[in-house]
Amino acid sequence: MQHPPPTDTQQQSFIPAGWIGGFSTQPPEQPYPNSALLASLPFEGNMDNIPSINRMLRAKWPEFSWETQRGDPTTRMYQMFAPDISRLGYDNTGRVWSIICPQQGVYIPSLGLTLNVEVTVTGNRGWMNELASKEALFAADITIKPTIWFSPDNADSFLWQQLVKLNDKWSDLLPLSKAKGIRLKTSNQDGTNDIIQVRMGEYPNYPFPERANHWKEYAWAVANLGVIIGAVEPSSDSHVNEFNEKVMELFNLGSGNLLQESNTLIWNLWAGSPELVNQEEWTDHANYWRHSIDVNHRPPEGEGTSITDINGQPFETDQITFDLKAAEFAAWVALQLL
Repeated sequence: MQHPPPTDTQQQSFIPAGWIGGFSTQPPEQPYPNSALLASLPFEGNMDNIPSINRMLRAKWPEFSWETQRGDPTTRMYQMFAPDISRLGYDNTGRVWSIICPQQGVYIPSLGLTLNVEVTVTGNRGWMNELASKEALFAADITIKPTIWFSPDNADSFLWQQLVKLNDKWSDLLPLSKAKGIRLKTSNQDGTNDIIQVRMGEYPNYPFPERANHWKEYAWAVANLGVIIGAVEPSSDSHVNEFNEKVMELFNLGSGNLLQESNTLIWNLWAGSPELVNQEEWTDHANYWRHSIDVNHRPPEGEGTSITDINGQPFETDQITFDLKAAEFAAWVALQLL
């Protein structure tokens, strides 16, 4: 039996001191999500307005879903990314200034490397009303670029050292850090533009399993969004483009086509109750995840979950194909160093 969400009275009992509100009612008496207000706001950078952030929601449980075979609903899979990385930061009036999104990793034992993925927010705008009903607590628009990069299990591993040498040869353009990661284009679900809507409630079009419902863990709110994955942003170097294509092939083999071009990726963001912000801690948190580490092996906020279907059966990679592609990749890297 599904655990019920909190009542509005219960929700409001968790609100910390200092709330002023009012920003979400400009102009007044607008229906949710107050599209006129959203459209009037410029997109902000995540690190640009930290002195304005007084309050936050921690998106503790980011629950993702996608089809491993695009167009076949029987192949739909589910995975919670590493928890408690995502945050929504706003001021006491309810203006949103920063949204930090989640990360996850795909470990490749045969290579001794992890391929990390982050849903990198490149712009955000939004509002919050802590006193609203759970159906209308906040709304935001974001622009995102999924980012993929390698991190080593051991910096002395043979393949990592080979990649470092190749990176030196190719002018420091390889995705060996988040800053140099492979970037993917995205669009909203009707494909009209790159503005992704974050709206209240669970994702309406596809059911998530009961294990991905977090009211029982005292979630305060849940919001949803969906994106269409686009092409890899090209590099100025054709060698790097070929490298990135091989990396994406490996990543999608290991993740069940999580970031396959034209696939739709959806997720529910389950959040805890509002908290007051220590701006120094926020800066440290944002900087830490902006530069990032291997979330698959050393996630300070805890592990994500494995990929499973709606019944909890694990997704099984075609290990023979995957290991063959990994070996081909390692051989190709060695060839580039000759």
